[in-house]
Amino acid sequence: MLNQKDILATQDMIDKRHLDIRTITMGISLLDCCDPDLKTCCDKIYEKITRCARNLVKVGEDIEKEFGIPIVNKRISVTPIAIVAGSCEADSYVEVAKTLDAAAKTCGVNFIGGFSALVQKGCTVSDWKLIRSIPEAMRETERVCASVNVGSTKAGINMDAVAEMGQIVKKTAELTADDDGLGCAKVVVFANAVEDNPFMAGAFHGVGEPECVLNVGVSGPGVVFHALQSVKGQPFDVVAETVKKTAFQITRMGQLVGQEASRRLGIPFGIVDLSLAPTPAVGDSVARILEEMGLEVCGTHGTTAALALLNDAVKKGGVMASNHVGGLSGAFIPVSEDEGMIAAAESGTLVLDKLEAMTCVCSVGLDMIAVPGDTSAATISAIIADEAAIGMVNSKTTAVRIIPAPGKTVGDRVEMGGLLGSAPVMPVHDKSSEDFIARGGRIPAPLQSLKN
Repeated sequence: MLNQKDILATQDMIDKRHLDIRTITMGISLLDCCDPDLKTCCDKIYEKITRCARNLVKVGEDIEKEFGIPIVNKRISVTPIAIVAGSCEADSYVEVAKTLDAAAKTCGVNFIGGFSALVQKGCTVSDWKLIRSIPEAMRETERVCASVNVGSTKAGINMDAVAEMGQIVKKTAELTADDDGLGCAKVVVFANAVEDNPFMAGAFHGVGEPECVLNVGVSGPGVVFHALQSVKGQPFDVVAETVKKTAFQITRMGQLVGQEASRRLGIPFGIVDLSLAPTPAVGDSVARILEEMGLEVCGTHGTTAALALLNDAVKKGGVMASNHVGGLSGAFIPVSEDEGMIAAAESGTLVLDKLEAMTCVCSVGLDMIAVPGDTSAATISAIIADEAAIGMVNSKTTAVRIIPAPGKTVGDRVEMGGLLGSAPVMPVHDKSSEDFIARGGRIPAPLQSLKN
């Protein structure tokens, strides 16, 4: 039951602490759009998306006005296109990507996710078509996001796909060089991808999901940072309890918005993803939360332990506030989208190896990181393999969203604007991983995969 004190506290969080609903994302099944003829398939896709999501933006805007709660993004996720287009007699799926883009523009959403393939155990012909369509699709579209799942705890790591994705990321950067390789910001490589993630660029509508569903992604690093200022110097037990209580309040707001939006749209409510998703705005940073725990600069010794506490406390607080918590749910550490992470990277304290260690205990992985434009495809593939291994062994989602910025080197900056922010170009190791990536095949699943 809501009371006046809770309402006023939430309003204060919105007005002064950057609290918002980061996204309401409608998941739409496109399984009934399959057709051997590419044009017919595209026509079916466009018709279904625009029919199902025609009121999504209006409902979001109405709720914003009536409840006074900012909803930053309205988005769509669809069934992985490698599945939907599998029967099409086509060599490329770029036209499907253009169709998704057109549907997203008609509906007025910020992004549409699901130009995706799930290849953790091997690739079908359709999977290869989709993967090799990604660079051109990212160049030719504005709102389409792509993802490829290359590994899982159950299946191991598909190293052939990992090797290919290094090439794909490089080519995407080259084809969008005029925008500092911005196309790579819309491409993410996963291990243990989840089917109900509302956040981009990795959102897709899993085959185990309903026909149509409404998922919500909340945020609120600024709220947590402010709460921790009231417990300076106190033991970590108090810190964890403070984060839990704050995460409960944030998630309650997401539950309220999600249920109301699903009621008005006439579709089921799916999940609340209670991830702390930062923005480039001052006061809305995960890095600053970690520093508030006592670290001089994010990335110094102790950062991984602080992030582990934060991630765990967010989950514990969130699950008490909603019956349906899902997605990724924890804390994101995208470098370009977090003012504190940017500052830490520019100071030289936060480096790629430390970020990799932090991904062992956070929600996702190496996110929105810019590296020199001459970084080899093999090095990018090796970075992807390392992250996939962390996800595989720890039974968690990990991902890589990396931007080899064309023509730029360490010390330069990549400007992307909006929520994507800007990123300092970070150094990578100069020793080769070519022979390692060239082996191909599959890294076997770990022993803990045998749970039956």
